[in-house]
Amino acid sequence: MARCSPPLLRRFFRCAAKSASPAAGGGNSKKNLVFLGSPQVAASVLDTLLAASGSPDSAFQVAAVVTQPPAAKNRGRKLMPSAVAQLALDRGFPGDLIFTPERAGEESFLSDLNEVNPDVCITAAYGNILPQRFLDIPTCGTVNIHPSLLPLYRGAAPVQRALQDGVAETGVSIAYTVRALDAGPVIASEKFCVDECIKAPELLDILFNIGSKLLLHELPSILDGSAKEKAQPQDDSKATLAPKLNSEESWLSFDQEAKVLHNKVGWPGTRAKLQLINKNGEPDVLEMKVISTKVSTSCDKAGEENEILFSGSSLLIPCSDSTWLEVLELQLPGKKVTTARDFWNGLRGQKLLKST
Repeated sequence: MARCSPPLLRRFFRCAAKSASPAAGGGNSKKNLVFLGSPQVAASVLDTLLAASGSPDSAFQVAAVVTQPPAAKNRGRKLMPSAVAQLALDRGFPGDLIFTPERAGEESFLSDLNEVNPDVCITAAYGNILPQRFLDIPTCGTVNIHPSLLPLYRGAAPVQRALQDGVAETGVSIAYTVRALDAGPVIASEKFCVDECIKAPELLDILFNIGSKLLLHELPSILDGSAKEKAQPQDDSKATLAPKLNSEESWLSFDQEAKVLHNKVGWPGTRAKLQLINKNGEPDVLEMKVISTKVSTSCDKAGEENEILFSGSSLLIPCSDSTWLEVLELQLPGKKVTTARDFWNGLRGQKLLKST
């Protein structure tokens, strides 16, 4: 990977695009597509595009990949490429055509992008704001895969916010990128029914998989310009926002209804603080990640106020309006995910209370 590509490689794509154009007499033109994305869900989209571009009758070639710079990961804090960069390298994509700018408005990056001569840019969870100078470069525009039914859930966390709201249906949209946040005309969308037990990572995978296939179906019209004619403007009056999650939101507060808390458990890293009362009656704060839950409106056990009980295979935590959150799986700090039964057995008679 490199911030700047050798002139020879950059000129290759510019010259290839010109020589393959109808004006140059080429019978089979291949358009230059630049892909922008960073996490694993975006890597799956790139994999689909690379596979499709390898077909002899493909209308496009992946001319460059743009992703977040390498970041320090794991305990060793070693710099590691993004999932998209790693996928591209694993598939034999030229490292000199994998761009990793800190910001998409950097002069050197925009110069490199111009040299690649993109016909279209495709974004999927890229994670950087695209300035107008970027959007002016691809002749067929920039198109985003967004995991919601726009104009609903515009922003960085559409799947997590949809789960938080307990929606029965969400989906994925293919939309043109404009300067306003996720507000461009929608080329196509597809709905998906939400199971109440599904979690955000799983739903993200599903929606980006659907989005990849939907994008491939729409790419011919995007590349010939007809998609701009059929794309539907969004109704801004119906727009809702999906801001990025913050760490404080990950804590469960048991003065809410169990259904509200269950919906939040779909997020990665949902946490709770409980009180562990040892055999001497002394309290300790116990923090845990809550992995999977159910909702109950009744409890077959009797306990003290704020006491957490166990029944069947679940911890039963009393919540507001006489509802109960059933915790099925949890994770203690530094430990592996465990079942509620194994956790309860490990308490050896110690009492568990809600934190107040």
